[in-house]
Amino acid sequence: MHVREAVEADAPALAAVAGSPADVMRNLVHDRTVRVAEPDDPDRGSDPSGDADDDRELLGFVSFDADAGTVHVTGIDGTEAACERLLAEPIEFAAGESMAVETLLPPDSPAIGAVDRLGFEEAGAGPRFDGDPTIRYRLESAADARDPET
Repeated sequence: MHVREAVEADAPALAAVAGSPADVMRNLVHDRTVRVAEPDDPDRGSDPSGDADDDRELLGFVSFDADAGTVHVTGIDGTEAACERLLAEPIEFAAGESMAVETLLPPDSPAIGAVDRLGFEEAGAGPRFDGDPTIRYRLESAADARDPET
């Protein structure tokens, strides 16, 4: 699995993973830090971003930003393995800045197994979005998070 920074051209593939309109995902790429996971491809060649490929296959994505001592994972979706690998991105950033990491997930999110394995603690109910419940997960010490590569 290869993780890279998202580019605007990823918007249609991001939309397919997230079930959101492409223009919403395009705005996400502009407004947040967004990383994508894609299958390993030995034919990727000298263009690691895949900018020349209009038929992108993404395994998942994570978006995040930071404020007031916390890195907020604002979006995560994809396969459970991709979610676990992608969470390493905001965790690494948070560890370098001595910050906590927090995310809100719906009860059926593929990322729940990943946050559990990485040491996040359930921190109560989150807000409802379109009437659907969320669960708040928090990792107080990102420096102590378990590495998904081990």
